[in-house]
Amino acid sequence: MSYGFVTAIDFLGTFAFAISGATAGVRRHLDLFGVLVLAFAAATAGGITRDALLGATPPVALVDWRYFAISMLAGLIGFFRHDAIERFRNPLQISDAVGLGLFAVIGAGKALDYGLGPVGAVMLGILTGVGGGIVRDVLSMQIPIVLQRELYAVAALVGALIVVAGHALALPAAPTAVVGAVACIVLRFMALRRGWQLPVARARH
Repeated sequence: MSYGFVTAIDFLGTFAFAISGATAGVRRHLDLFGVLVLAFAAATAGGITRDALLGATPPVALVDWRYFAISMLAGLIGFFRHDAIERFRNPLQISDAVGLGLFAVIGAGKALDYGLGPVGAVMLGILTGVGGGIVRDVLSMQIPIVLQRELYAVAALVGALIVVAGHALALPAAPTAVVGAVACIVLRFMALRRGWQLPVARARH
């Protein structure tokens, strides 16, 4: 994938996850600083973890000021325009799903660029996708979505698999990434609308 295309997807994912973090922070009645921290953490945690594991240090989100700026912009929008955002149906889930799909394909693609095999690339794609949501949920004192029954990590898995399969088949990287991101986002939306879930552990009393 070209540098410009990758950067554009990364910035869109950063904004989407930052909006989800800011929305979660406002719902938890955090102050402005808390909302901005949550926005930045949700937007960058997955990518920072991915880069650290790949040895791409320092992580790009800590080097390129634009990631911080985008996160802060989204955080301010989420804080001061929260009422307008809440007019959308389930804004946190919408922004989270978009960020999940975009980051899953970016993570898998970057892992392939660094020479990881298919399994490693898929795993890092999933980690990049779910990492921000996990940190956001932990900081806002909720059980991370990825640990619950909703199809969350599974959706990221599908997006990452498409990127890895496209790479193995020597398909054009950019269209493959778009297909992977769309597949992930659509699966996540369908799971929310249709109530698709994984089996839940039930303790015996």
